[in-house]
Amino acid sequence: MAEPAGGIEKTKLEAIQQLGQMGTPPADPSNIFCMTIIGQVEGHMVLPPQNKTTKYEHLIPQLVAAEQTNKIEGILIVLNTVGGDVEAGLAIAEMISSLSKPTVTLVLGGGHSIGVPIAVSGNRSFIAQSATMTIHPIRMNGLVIGVPQTFEYLEKMQERVVRFVTSHSNVKEEKFKELMFKTGELTRDIGTTVIGEDAVKHGLIDEVGGLGHALRALNELIQQRKPVRDDSPIQPFAITATEIAPPLTTPVTPEGGLTQ
Repeated sequence: MAEPAGGIEKTKLEAIQQLGQMGTPPADPSNIFCMTIIGQVEGHMVLPPQNKTTKYEHLIPQLVAAEQTNKIEGILIVLNTVGGDVEAGLAIAEMISSLSKPTVTLVLGGGHSIGVPIAVSGNRSFIAQSATMTIHPIRMNGLVIGVPQTFEYLEKMQERVVRFVTSHSNVKEEKFKELMFKTGELTRDIGTTVIGEDAVKHGLIDEVGGLGHALRALNELIQQRKPVRDDSPIQPFAITATEIAPPLTTPVTPEGGLTQ
């Protein structure tokens, strides 16, 4: 039964009020699952409601479902994050790197702090021309008890981040630590901000590109993962009489008799 004209007009008016446009284009069924990581990565502590957050307990079940769904052949991770909880970010990065299906990461806007391990966790990584990535040491807020023990814990956690980034990208450990502990560039902190091509030059990200480049690379990885099928027509194999048995030649002696 068709929807009344008044109802259609009301739906259009609501779409204009909510979205600023007539409506969103319908999406065809796709073999690619797109996951967005925006705002601040929220870990074990709930952040204030005014913060734009990405909860890691929401992302992990989605990654598990994408891994188990046969219709999903590739995963696109889009990042615009300021960082957040270290262990939550590492958990997300480890989940992405352990997927059996092709994964491509795309940094739009920013992939700062713990967003760096997430950005390098895919099979291929892209960064927009104007996007930035901030690399700095791990920090802790709040009450600190037992300073030497806390420092040792932070050092071990920082080593986990360094090991993951260097093992999933082309950046050298010495270069990554140099960027991490650089002084004078950030106003209230130590570290480095790399922009677009600089991230590629240091070996953190594979290529500079946008959404089109990332989707093209992901589709190439999907095609490479598919089994090779030989669709060429089968040529018939013919056997000639000479291949079965060569012709019998009977040498004749000068006297006309047969030789043995």
